[in-house]
Amino acid sequence: MSAVLAAEAASASKAEASPVIAAVLLGTGVVGGAFLKLLNTPAAASIRLVGAANSRRQQTQTEQLADRTLREKLKTHGDVRNDGVLLGALDAHDASVKVIIDATASSALALCHAEWLANGYHVVTANKSLAGGDLPGWRTLQAALANGGRYGDSATVGAGLPVISTLRRLRQCGDALLTLEGVFSGSLSYLFNQYDGSQPFSALLRRARELGYTEPDPRSDLSGEDVARKLLILARCAGFALRPDEVEVESLVPENLRGLDVETFLSRLEELDAPLARRFAEAKARGGALRFLARLNQRGRARVGLVEVPANHPATRLYGTDNQFALSTTRYNTQPLVIQGPGAGPEVTAQALLGDVLALV
Repeated sequence: MSAVLAAEAASASKAEASPVIAAVLLGTGVVGGAFLKLLNTPAAASIRLVGAANSRRQQTQTEQLADRTLREKLKTHGDVRNDGVLLGALDAHDASVKVIIDATASSALALCHAEWLANGYHVVTANKSLAGGDLPGWRTLQAALANGGRYGDSATVGAGLPVISTLRRLRQCGDALLTLEGVFSGSLSYLFNQYDGSQPFSALLRRARELGYTEPDPRSDLSGEDVARKLLILARCAGFALRPDEVEVESLVPENLRGLDVETFLSRLEELDAPLARRFAEAKARGGALRFLARLNQRGRARVGLVEVPANHPATRLYGTDNQFALSTTRYNTQPLVIQGPGAGPEVTAQALLGDVLALV
């Protein structure tokens, strides 16, 4: 046999021997849709999709799952959503690695993560509701992990930027977090990177919404609650078992705008302008700038809100929807360890999911 043929045979044999990962995808929205596209790339060759579902319909037929228009077809075609059937499809596969991928933001679905892990499945998720939710739920998750299941959560913070993995590695090496500070929201990063007083905040917010940088209801971003969940996840990774009510959260939504329906709120965005213009002018007069920061200190005090920072602050050098995480530890204490990059977007979030799935073998 020639060297070329031998190499090809060895390569084919290796491919056949490669462990196969059987996967069920829950959520085929923008992130789930981006993940489905990645499944059609060589990087995902070892993954076998055995089920996919949106909130109402699902598909477990092999030929339908291979259809590149699966996401669109699920909007109108497919069986009624039944998680038992989806898990049955996973059980029926002979793969040694079986994973449930949660690409939703459903709190109800997140409550199932610990149960799935306890039943022997791996879970990979972009859903922050459990790891960044109530403390008992987080503790239940930690207990379930003792059964051997693995929890891929790098997509929950920073769209896969290596902040969770870095925090865990530092802690495993005996390092300890002293302070954590940064910009954890792509939408709020964009808004305050752009806000320079030349246009009303409401106009900038409408533009950000049109570009898809905010949630359809921008109050989900402006409330600071999403940033608080991310801070909780990171704090817990660093060893601080914080409750949600221990994070001080400043909302940018005035009390009188919080209970309105979305359309009414959007029609009254101008009411955000005067308070923010006043704070911007005060900061500018002192040579500073406004940034929406998350902060945690070594005593476990956590805060999320709008902060006046000096002009040379690292957060003033962000671009677009960049996230930034500055970690000061007992060993990184002269200069913080800074992790920065795009922290939002379906493609990078889906890539984080794919990376966590591939890391299971």
